[in-house]
Amino acid sequence: MNTTTGIIEGFYGEPWSWGERADYANFLRKHGFSFYIYAPKGDPYLRKKWREPFPKVQEEKLAKLAGQCHSAGIEFGVGFSPYEIYLTPFDAEAKKLLQHKIDAFNRIGVDKLGILMDDMKGDLPGLAERQIEIVNWIAERSKARQFVFCPTYYSLDPALEKLFGKMPDGYFEKLGKALDPRVSMFWTGDLVCSKSYTADSLAAAAQRLGRKPFLWDNYPVNDGPRMCKFLHLRPVTGRPADMAGQLAAHAVNPMNQAALSKIVLLTLKASYEKGAAYDPVKAFRKAAGMVTCHDMAELLERDLPAFMDKGLDVLTGTEKESLKNDYSEFLEARENDTAAAAREITDWLSGRYTVTKDLFILQ
Repeated sequence: MNTTTGIIEGFYGEPWSWGERADYANFLRKHGFSFYIYAPKGDPYLRKKWREPFPKVQEEKLAKLAGQCHSAGIEFGVGFSPYEIYLTPFDAEAKKLLQHKIDAFNRIGVDKLGILMDDMKGDLPGLAERQIEIVNWIAERSKARQFVFCPTYYSLDPALEKLFGKMPDGYFEKLGKALDPRVSMFWTGDLVCSKSYTADSLAAAAQRLGRKPFLWDNYPVNDGPRMCKFLHLRPVTGRPADMAGQLAAHAVNPMNQAALSKIVLLTLKASYEKGAAYDPVKAFRKAAGMVTCHDMAELLERDLPAFMDKGLDVLTGTEKESLKNDYSEFLEARENDTAAAAREITDWLSGRYTVTKDLFILQ
């Protein structure tokens, strides 16, 4: 692949297990990806409880995961989201608490530090200036090798202003001019969940941000009260290889289902490698066979409309039971990640991954 690619575990709902994360370190390296960023919305110590220290056990697990990534030749990152820190004065007390978190990241061994201010109130005077002060302060004190800032408005999608208030005038331009030049900026595209990207639209984003965007690709993520009802398993489209030159990097936000997400990631790899010759159907068949087995790959292709078009609210009880029976046949399989992928499907059909509005707000 001719651009730096990786994943950001940045979704709401049930996070991945530590074992799944460790497994991903080897998977990513094997298939040409470069980084893993730990940023689950369900970790309160990265978000709404950021002022509190990590519990000792959690810091140890993060340090172990960082070591596993490094051993596999993968950069380890953390997405730190100091929730609405800019709503109160950035005084000595705030800096003290922030320094404690930076010290923890330094101990853990963070290579890429994401500073995430997405999904927070934004219609404030001086928003850009407040955020610039905080981000630059962090960048001066962290030992991370790369910094990536996620602004409150990380897309042109009007949905963001409906949720977080009107974006202040000149927000992007102010960030682009005054952010430390070492700091990249996350961008999801014209929409929060963009169906496609073009080299021209990404070049326009670079002009707007004052630097090449670090793409936060919200496919195949399926979090939230609406999207959790679907499994986004179709191969990637609308991610042409020629967009690579317009990107600082490309981070994929995967599904809550770790094993199934690998299928889509492998099709992204194929899209970059094949360029104009990329065939989504062939890429899916190959990826599904690599992640599961031949027989289950055929079932997955057959059932894409059920998983992606119908979803849990439209599938009948009879259809769900039939699908459960089909995939239960693979729960003891030993080939590749067949058993794990089958378990994710049967659990999804049983409602395990449902994200309610209350949970969405709490995280």
